[in-house]
Amino acid sequence: MSHPVPSSVVPERFSLEAPHTIPAEEVLARLGSTPDGLDEAEVASRTAELGPNTLPEAETRSIFTMILDQFKDFLILLLLGAAVISGLLGEVADTIAILVIVTLNAVIGVVQEYRAERAMEALREMSGETATVRRAGRVTEIPASQLTVGDIVLLEAGRVVPADLRLIDSAGLRAAEAALTGESLPVEKSTDAIESPTAPVGDRAGMVHKGTQIVFGRGVGVVTGIGLATELGRIAHLLGSAGDVKTPLQKRLAQFGKGLGFAALGLCTIVFIVGIVRGEDALVMFLTAVSLAVAAVPEALPAVATISLAFGARRLVKNHTLVRKLPAVETLGSVTFICTDKTGTLTLNEMTVEHLATGAAQIAELPTRSDDSPEGWMWFGRALALSNDVEGETDALVGDPTEIAFWRVAAKSDYIRTALEGDLPRAAELPFDSDRKLMTTAHKLPGDGYVAFTKGAAESVMDRAVNAMGPDGSIIPLDRVAAETLVDTWSAEGLRVLAFGMRRVDELPAKDANALESDLTVLGFVGLVDPPRQEAADAVTVCIGAGIVPVMITGDHPATALAIARRLGIATSADEMMTGAELDALDLEQFERRVEDVRVYARVAPEQKLKIVRALQDKGEYVAMTGDGVNDAPALARADIGVAMGITGTDVAKEAADMVLLDDNFSSIVASVREGRRIFDNIRKFIKYTMTSNSGEIWTILLAPLVGLPIPLLPIHILWINLVTDGLPGLALASEPHEKNIMQRAPRAPKESIFADGLGVHLVWVGLLMGAASLVTQAFAIELGLHWQTMVFTVLCLSQMGHVMSIRSDRQSLFSQGLRSNMPLLGAVALTFALQMATIYVPFLQPIFKTEALTALELGAALAISSVVFIAVEIEKVFKRRRDAAAEAVAS
Repeated sequence: MSHPVPSSVVPERFSLEAPHTIPAEEVLARLGSTPDGLDEAEVASRTAELGPNTLPEAETRSIFTMILDQFKDFLILLLLGAAVISGLLGEVADTIAILVIVTLNAVIGVVQEYRAERAMEALREMSGETATVRRAGRVTEIPASQLTVGDIVLLEAGRVVPADLRLIDSAGLRAAEAALTGESLPVEKSTDAIESPTAPVGDRAGMVHKGTQIVFGRGVGVVTGIGLATELGRIAHLLGSAGDVKTPLQKRLAQFGKGLGFAALGLCTIVFIVGIVRGEDALVMFLTAVSLAVAAVPEALPAVATISLAFGARRLVKNHTLVRKLPAVETLGSVTFICTDKTGTLTLNEMTVEHLATGAAQIAELPTRSDDSPEGWMWFGRALALSNDVEGETDALVGDPTEIAFWRVAAKSDYIRTALEGDLPRAAELPFDSDRKLMTTAHKLPGDGYVAFTKGAAESVMDRAVNAMGPDGSIIPLDRVAAETLVDTWSAEGLRVLAFGMRRVDELPAKDANALESDLTVLGFVGLVDPPRQEAADAVTVCIGAGIVPVMITGDHPATALAIARRLGIATSADEMMTGAELDALDLEQFERRVEDVRVYARVAPEQKLKIVRALQDKGEYVAMTGDGVNDAPALARADIGVAMGITGTDVAKEAADMVLLDDNFSSIVASVREGRRIFDNIRKFIKYTMTSNSGEIWTILLAPLVGLPIPLLPIHILWINLVTDGLPGLALASEPHEKNIMQRAPRAPKESIFADGLGVHLVWVGLLMGAASLVTQAFAIELGLHWQTMVFTVLCLSQMGHVMSIRSDRQSLFSQGLRSNMPLLGAVALTFALQMATIYVPFLQPIFKTEALTALELGAALAISSVVFIAVEIEKVFKRRRDAAAEAVAS
């Protein structure tokens, strides 16, 4: 792979010193570009010479490094030392067997780490940034890594700047440059060059830099630097690369494993001393103690957790959810509140115009355009067609859904923007922002002067209006009462209501929104409907059943919001709704008294989402918050899980979020919560399985001398059981499907112990049962003169296979689940059984594993005794089901 070239070695023809001091036209010429952009051949040539637009990442570990790391563990080194001592004392077979098992263990470890690395690499590739470029006159969206010097990049509010750019066009552009300068306020940008070559980043008005954020307006820039040759790249070069961030679960497991290691060493020291006191062979007891220490520590636990989380994140893509930050996978199961936007997430985001009304608040249809059309309707039709930025053909329109609806209703009556722009060309625009809740375009009139069309929330337009236009074009007083009644009526039907205003001016004011958006004449009102998604209604029902509270947050009219919330089952009455104005009137303490009872927030500004998140978190709730705009970023960052929209979301929102919804669909959040719960459940099942197995081995070795029995297992037996049972069967648990009741239980507490819900008790009593079954086998086999050591070896190994099959569900019986519902696990158990039988019956393996062929009666007895663990755990689940049923009966 080629790498970005530092500025010091960039070829001279692509290197501009202080491009902010050079006029825009000259920058284009010196970089060999034009406003239409580079052609594909030139892009390919420059990419080959300059490399991709990426910053260097931390080097991935080689296979060789991974192999070496497997032998750095203290217990493994101790085991290797034991193998050497065995060889020096003439026990060559033991030495070879130990080395083979340690090698196999290392291979499994390397495979696990390699899979985890690959999974994380795939996630990084999926979450890459994009850029809108113009190449050979065509606008297209590409991965930001494919940008090269001389590319023409289009910018708009909400985008993250993908490279260092010299602006060649700017319309009210402002950039947040805190990432580079620390300055919290956005900086105004223009195409002007400045004189000082050494001007700091914050003073370079004609430049925008990689990693900064566009918060207002639009612009076009030519790429002057990529990768390390950007301002951000120079900082990255100085700082170096940061390592991977571990999730809270991974940290807890690593810390737990370390503590367990020390405990195991202490325990095994006791085993060694007890064996010596009993007169056992010192070498055998040393090997037994070391082997037991190795078996007691679940060294695969962190790797399995990483694989489960990373592979789970990849599976979430099938649910149309891209995970950007791995901790989100494990914390999905803790969500108690999902605060979601309405438009496009709970609804289809396919706005259609349901009703039109004139400035006099009279409902009617837009007449077809003709020379005889009433003047009032003519101006309304022109405003619908001209005051939007929809692009494309009729059957493939691109733009804001609301504007597409305006375009379609206007085009249906023959108000076509391209035709109208001949007489009324656009001269200026004021893009929409959430503070004004308005968007305005100004157009040159055929004679002198300009006409400005303003559209936005009905209240905002009426607040800035002085009169209205009747259908015939006459100017009439604005009947505010009639207009508000119309708005309320439509809103109660679930419609979104917008208004259009108009103003004529002689000259365009410079950068003054108020001058164009005041003294308006109301042209008319538009009622639009965005129907709820059917799957969203189903997902809301699932949410409520899972103990998760869905909350709708919208900038729409309160009546509109409540109507949609009722249809979806989110709210039932106006008592469950709060407006942005009401929210502003409450301080945080007052709001916290009500926040858990509010289901709908209407007329809420994006920055108010932060207050909602803080209040819920202060009440101990775990909050998922959706957002798509620049102003949503603080709330997304503060939420326990920030969820950005993949289709309508801005780059800024995606950067702040933990997850991105690729289809902007609420049901995808709920599906992801289900998947997150499944992933965490399966990690807990692996912990339950491996820790119980280790517990069984420890109890067997530790209790035997205390009840007067010889040490039941040899070191080779312990190592073999650890290898085959902690290997494939444990990993196959990650494939376990979700349980039937997974979305019918309360969310998990975020700081809940790994051993909660009886897991700790389970691993102790089932471990004791495994130990007891092994020691009972040993006692009666010795008494009857059977092959007792091989029988104990087999019972302990197969007990763990029965255990792994029984813990597939915490409550559901294996027989109702079906053996074939997890084929990887069934295959792993079958393979482990076959390998265990091989150690007993394959002649050349018998001396290595110190086993003897069991008779049919001995094998039958071993199978029967080892099934006790499976039966006991199934009985435990019966009691759990009865307890749950009793609790439900009391609750009902």
